[in-house]
Amino acid sequence: MNYRHAYHAGNVGDVLKHVVVARIVRYLQNKPAAFRVIDTHAGIGLYDLTGDEASKTGEAERGVARVLSAEAPEAVAELIAPWRDVVEAENPDGALLVYPGSPWLVRALLRPQDRLTAVELHPTDAETLKALFAGDVQVRTVALDGWLALNAFVPPKERRGLVVVDPAFEVPGEIARLGKGLAEAWRKWPTGVYCGWYPVKVGDETDEIEAILAAAGIDRRLMAEITVQAPDADGPMAGCGLAILNPPYTLADELEALLPWLARTLAQAPGGGFRVTHPQL
Repeated sequence: MNYRHAYHAGNVGDVLKHVVVARIVRYLQNKPAAFRVIDTHAGIGLYDLTGDEASKTGEAERGVARVLSAEAPEAVAELIAPWRDVVEAENPDGALLVYPGSPWLVRALLRPQDRLTAVELHPTDAETLKALFAGDVQVRTVALDGWLALNAFVPPKERRGLVVVDPAFEVPGEIARLGKGLAEAWRKWPTGVYCGWYPVKVGDETDEIEAILAAAGIDRRLMAEITVQAPDADGPMAGCGLAILNPPYTLADELEALLPWLARTLAQAPGGGFRVTHPQL
């Protein structure tokens, strides 16, 4: 309950997660049928980068600010455009003052027939999130433990959609908990798309989650990771990864093109890099 994402809004982890979430949402829109996005750890939705929390850490300067100011190759620019367009729409004067979290990003991308369920446990943040989407018939906000929501809210009535899982990782064992939580939800809704975010600090986090997913029999999985410096158990977060179940068939190639540029642009020290693994896509 101590974790507040306002300190980390727009950081390296947000950039990777949100660019990929935007790609998945756009892919789901290739079919006219409605879908639902379930965001299990939604935060407050929209972040003031000039506030005390974000200013204290400066993580947005090493994350979103670098990407927006970098010159991207045409192919990369097209891939990040859905995310970038939403960020720039919230900052129309050019100065980076506001960062859209995953629920605000998703809401900006939805069509009239699509829906969002945004879940947040922290009582103050849950109230802020509720107020942000007050009166919006396409968004349902729920004050609940995201781990409970991960299993309880699938499958949605739309039968198509995306589940975004971005827990705080404040206690030991949450890497394994993420893998097991994704596997349990997948058993209830094996056709849904799942995107689970995790930090990379030691360097074996991706392998640990992938082993859990493989043991659960989930063959259609994709692991995407970037590191901005060499992993060090005693140092800061070196990067982050995404465990994606039932990824769009286009996503692996997109990430192979995107992640090298993203890792270079966000690099903070020697030893960083990227990897994409997809055993049976």
